[in-house]
Amino acid sequence: MKTPKLLPWQARKAGVSLERAEALWNKAIREATADTGWVGTSEFWDAAETRFRELLDAERNTLCAPQIESLVRCQSRLGLLPLLAAEQMVTAMSANWQRFCNQMNKAA
Repeated sequence: MKTPKLLPWQARKAGVSLERAEALWNKAIREATADTGWVGTSEFWDAAETRFRELLDAERNTLCAPQIESLVRCQSRLGLLPLLAAEQMVTAMSANWQRFCNQMNKAA
């Protein structure tokens, strides 16, 4: 039986190899056939897709791949802190300078 066209995308999204995703799809097809008893009906395809997603989620949870996205976000925020501090310092210096210049103009 042919695999769905979205299988490579779903495998990449879950961090699973394409070969492993195909094996999980075949297992989902076998289980859907055993559950529904009919092949090709909408109930069969729904059961197969649901079971495949469950198997893919279970496979993703067994992988020891680090979730790097949150780490990168944290690092980018930490990298912005010196720039934000410098911006606030320049704003404060500018406000003080203008206040000083205004006092000098009033005194003259």
